[in-house]
Amino acid sequence: MTTELQIRQLTENEIHVPLSMAMEEGWNPGLEDGPAFFSADPTGYFAGEIDGKLVNVISGVRYGNGYGFIGLYICKREFRTKGYGHQIWHHAMSYLGTRVIGLDAVNEQTASYAEHGFKSIYRNIRQIGTSTCDTPMDPRIAPLGRGIFPSIRDYDQRFFPAEREDFLKRWTDPMSETRKGFAFVEDGIVMGYGVIRQCHEGFKIGPLFADTPEIADTLFRALAGQVKGQFVILDTPEPNAAALLLAEKYELSPEFETFRMYRGKAPELPLDQMFGITTFELG
Repeated sequence: MTTELQIRQLTENEIHVPLSMAMEEGWNPGLEDGPAFFSADPTGYFAGEIDGKLVNVISGVRYGNGYGFIGLYICKREFRTKGYGHQIWHHAMSYLGTRVIGLDAVNEQTASYAEHGFKSIYRNIRQIGTSTCDTPMDPRIAPLGRGIFPSIRDYDQRFFPAEREDFLKRWTDPMSETRKGFAFVEDGIVMGYGVIRQCHEGFKIGPLFADTPEIADTLFRALAGQVKGQFVILDTPEPNAAALLLAEKYELSPEFETFRMYRGKAPELPLDQMFGITTFELG
């Protein structure tokens, strides 16, 4: 019997492992997050084991050659404070190399990440509440489908530091039974889009990107209107005052916050057009 941690890559059939651990921690992942997460970087998910027994997990997702994101960093309770977390952390960081690296941290962990060269840039606030929305009858609202995907991919690029086409294909898949997405299209131009997905508890809206607060409002109603009377979640970047007002307007209340941190030069993103981030786990 050994106490040495063995770290290995997770396969596509094992992507449920970190998501199950996330659910046990109360992170409430989406029911179909696994395939989309894995498609972002098929070699970026790791598990630490001792004698074949699962100890911890982490994701270090590579986006292109210049950006990466740390997430799903979870250690089983009985193995905590034994140094195993540091080992798998360094493994993921080594995998990401010299890229600019982002992560979302709870307040209690920001000092620890700062020791590794990460700087806090802004807060994301999770907003929760019951949907009271009716779907707007607006001809500019179009369901996401394969025909519009190239325009969605191009629109999304302004909101993310690197290309993520493979992930977006899964995230916006019109054949999904637990997701629904809409774009706001005027004169043939995409001016916003959003996705709502079923989670283990309620429904998360993300991303919610829009050129203006008015477009974001229309998209929010289109998305939340799909699940009227049910629990919805929106993760809002705090620097976007209009996003906070949108959440307040529809009676969503702050539940908790994370701090977006970066090692390296923080990407310059149009936060005033980001009303809901895609997912904490993948940035």
